[in-house]
Amino acid sequence: MLEMAMLLAQAVANDFGRMGLGIGIGLIIVGAGLGIGRIGGSAVDAMSRQPEAGGRIQTAMIIAAALIEGATVIALVFILLCRAG
Repeated sequence: MLEMAMLLAQAVANDFGRMGLGIGIGLIIVGAGLGIGRIGGSAVDAMSRQPEAGGRIQTAMIIAAALIEGATVIALVFILLCRAG
């Protein structure tokens, strides 16, 4: 009876781990999307106020978006590696 309870507890813990993995991945994607959206909106707003600085603003926007994407990929890889371990 005790062995059956232990097997059941392990199965439930594994399901909660998968649920946590899904929640973590979802939060990472939502956070990255919100961050890149805010960067893009702010850049367009800044370019509309100072059109002559549009090139520099766009370059800074692309660099910031790339850094956010890099951090997102690293976080996703880390979560998937934690799942495998």
